[in-house]
Amino acid sequence: MKISRILIIVLDGLGVGELPDASFYGDAGSNTLANTAKAVGGLSVPLLESFGLGCLTDVLGVPCSTKPIAAYGKMAELSKGKDTTTGHWEMTGIILDKPFPVFADGFPPEVIEPFEAAIGRKVLGNQKASGTEIIQLLGEEHLRTGYPIVYTSADSVFQIAAHEEIIPLELLYEWSAAARSLLREEHAVGRVIARPFTGQPGNFRRTSNRKDYSLLPPRQMLLDSLVANGFPVIGIGKIDDIFAGRGITVSHHSKNNDEGMAKVLAALDQFPQGLIFANLVDFDMLYGHRNDAEGYAHALEQFDLQLKDVLAKLQESDLLFVVSDHGCDPIFPHTDHTREYVPLLVYGPQVRPGSLGIRQTFADLGATVAALFGLPALEVGTKFTAELGLVDG
Repeated sequence: MKISRILIIVLDGLGVGELPDASFYGDAGSNTLANTAKAVGGLSVPLLESFGLGCLTDVLGVPCSTKPIAAYGKMAELSKGKDTTTGHWEMTGIILDKPFPVFADGFPPEVIEPFEAAIGRKVLGNQKASGTEIIQLLGEEHLRTGYPIVYTSADSVFQIAAHEEIIPLELLYEWSAAARSLLREEHAVGRVIARPFTGQPGNFRRTSNRKDYSLLPPRQMLLDSLVANGFPVIGIGKIDDIFAGRGITVSHHSKNNDEGMAKVLAALDQFPQGLIFANLVDFDMLYGHRNDAEGYAHALEQFDLQLKDVLAKLQESDLLFVVSDHGCDPIFPHTDHTREYVPLLVYGPQVRPGSLGIRQTFADLGATVAALFGLPALEVGTKFTAELGLVDG
């Protein structure tokens, strides 16, 4: 029986050990999964354990299963960089030979001045900063002036923070879209991110109403091919934002992991074929970037529980991939993404369990999906349908 429906769940920021070039990114020694488990005295994720998660790296509380029920391996990132857009694009067959630009000293006048002219007011900040810290630092001045807070990080992002009671969400989104249109060529960051917050001085907190504005993918990729051949592509979470709407037929944004998983279950009921592509952002946004190993561990254990409901809805011709896009080690000295291998867990009634080894690029995932749906081969990536015991579509 051929595969008719594929579900990809991206656990945003779940790395499983440093890549060989991690030291060039300042990430030597990073291992999101193993370090999180060690920090909390061990993880309890029995379903992921049965998939073979503990075979990917040494995880306290998660031994390597001797009789896994899934195929397991890990993927190396071939593209330069370690951000969300780069990771997701590579899964669909786009390899970037140079990373998106970063701005450790803030954005130059040729970026900030046109942005200020476009929104009709000055900006605060314009520096590299933690998002949770900069709103505490500049939030009160923002309340007084109405000036948005602009900041970046070690990743290629232009972030705009504004209080929801001072700047309406739709206006913040308009400003973010304006920034996206201005940030081109050598200033073309991977994402512009609207970062709304609420609260009062000393107790500001970011809300779940963030919105990402990515560049358009530079060339044809897996999602384009799926849509062109009549397959529905359902994006859940920030998938639609990451691909700037390209190759997405239905989009369901979600505010957190729980809502994302609820939308996954609903999509499994609604769409009997095609690709369901989901991103669960809490691992990265709430825990990795905030050095919260305990929260990260709890989120993993919660996902493990919710995964049971997903498996209960899978049909004979379904296939599930559980993967990630980069690392975000919550015990690492910095709060940025980490350059790591990512997990590749594949489950389905027709899948032959066992090791998939180390894949040399995330694009192997896209190549495999294309082959299973009978689509033309992608420009990059090596399919592993045979290792799964599956035939091409």
